[in-house]
Amino acid sequence: MPSMIAGVSFVYSEQSTIRDEPEVCAINIDNIEAFVFIVHYGSYNKAADILFLSQPSVSARIQSLERELNCKLFDRIGKQIQITEEGKKFLPYAQQILMTYQKGKLHINQKKSLPEELRLGCTVSVSNYTIPDVLSRLKQRFPNTHFKLVTGTTDDIIGKVVNKEVDIGFVRNVSHPNLQSAKFYEDPIRLYVYEGHPFLHMDRVTIEQIAVQPLVFFECGALDWLRVHRMFGGLDHPPNIQFLTDNSETAKKLVIRKAGIGFLPSLSAQEETRSGKLVPIPMQETEAITLQTNIVSCHGKHAPFIEAIMSIGKELYGEKNDIELLYK
Repeated sequence: MPSMIAGVSFVYSEQSTIRDEPEVCAINIDNIEAFVFIVHYGSYNKAADILFLSQPSVSARIQSLERELNCKLFDRIGKQIQITEEGKKFLPYAQQILMTYQKGKLHINQKKSLPEELRLGCTVSVSNYTIPDVLSRLKQRFPNTHFKLVTGTTDDIIGKVVNKEVDIGFVRNVSHPNLQSAKFYEDPIRLYVYEGHPFLHMDRVTIEQIAVQPLVFFECGALDWLRVHRMFGGLDHPPNIQFLTDNSETAKKLVIRKAGIGFLPSLSAQEETRSGKLVPIPMQETEAITLQTNIVSCHGKHAPFIEAIMSIGKELYGEKNDIELLYK
């Protein structure tokens, strides 16, 4: 079965040449490559040098392509060559065909070189609320790859990636000179209250009113959480923090059990928000406070997986990665 690219049928042999088939216009990739290189470098000789061919071989390829297209591609003016009008019309198609062929070849080679196992590292919150959706989609794209997952703090995961104990890490927004880093998503931090809380009947809630409420504080060590603390900095008295925990699940369950109210990442509360057990309270003070999760890896490594993960992030969280919008 011949393959179709840009309306042209290609018939490949094992030597990357093209065989004639009845009622098929057979185009040789090598001939198209020679044509594009001649146009780019302006001469047969330079194109021959780049392609590691003799000048007669390049000329033969152009003659073959001209017979296939039934038109003249170049005119000779003395020792110079000039592309014809037919050649100009064909050039963008030739470039597209060559680019498509090269992309396909690269994709196949990447698939062949994929590892049998990919080691992922992430923080506990990413493991709880993000990784299950990511891994299920990643497995669909790489069915022959096995995935190993470890959890730890951001510093732990960074160290494992640097030491090549982990291939790709999901960590807080940090930078490291030996690693490449890209933003995966941003998780808005919001004030959450339980069912029936008095704040649900108020048009606006002030910092002073929040400060006197029993508070459940989830501390994850990120710089953005310092901004939550600073909201209470101008008060005459400290906030009424009754529970302090480094586990978002514990903090969330304490709020649900009406032990207090608390600031939580939106992803951790998505299911409870849908069911009505937790309700986010709009506050101007928290609008710009988010927890950013980045993907880190060694420079130039695991590109197919990182590209797939970024694509999955857009599927899950949208172009702006605004998680809260998905659960309103």
